[in-house]
Amino acid sequence: MRVIISTVVLFVVWVILTQSFDPQELFTGLIVAAIVSMISPAISSDKPKKWFQPKRYVYLVVYLFYFIWQMIKSNLDVAKRVINPKLPINPGIVKVKTKLKTNAGKLALANSITLTPGTLTVDIHDEWFYIHWIDVRSEDIQKATQDIVEGFEKYLEVIFE
Repeated sequence: MRVIISTVVLFVVWVILTQSFDPQELFTGLIVAAIVSMISPAISSDKPKKWFQPKRYVYLVVYLFYFIWQMIKSNLDVAKRVINPKLPINPGIVKVKTKLKTNAGKLALANSITLTPGTLTVDIHDEWFYIHWIDVRSEDIQKATQDIVEGFEKYLEVIFE
């Protein structure tokens, strides 16, 4: 059941991304979705019924807008630092904690952090993430978690739990 649900979800994403109903592309998309579903259990939920909750998809759409906004803000911040080298930077690695339980959720969080300029996920141990931050504002775990993780986490928790 998990493979079927993830195949359907991946196939729908394929159709949305390709925007084509050419039979060859549909067939290719279906085959690729099935193969990825079979070899990647991380994208399959342990509770397949949860994939049909509309709330998850609403949060996914909102998350995409939030993620794009964070990327824009981070790109502008890093660009300012490149253009004006007098702006202070304080690079370092901070330890943050996540509330996410599933591996897929943690993977999405790690990728979201890494794709946002100025931060890079270096390592993950259970609920602890080690993040390289271009401008460490606080070494306090709670403050760093609030600054880096919590914005992404509130959406990912609903999407992947």
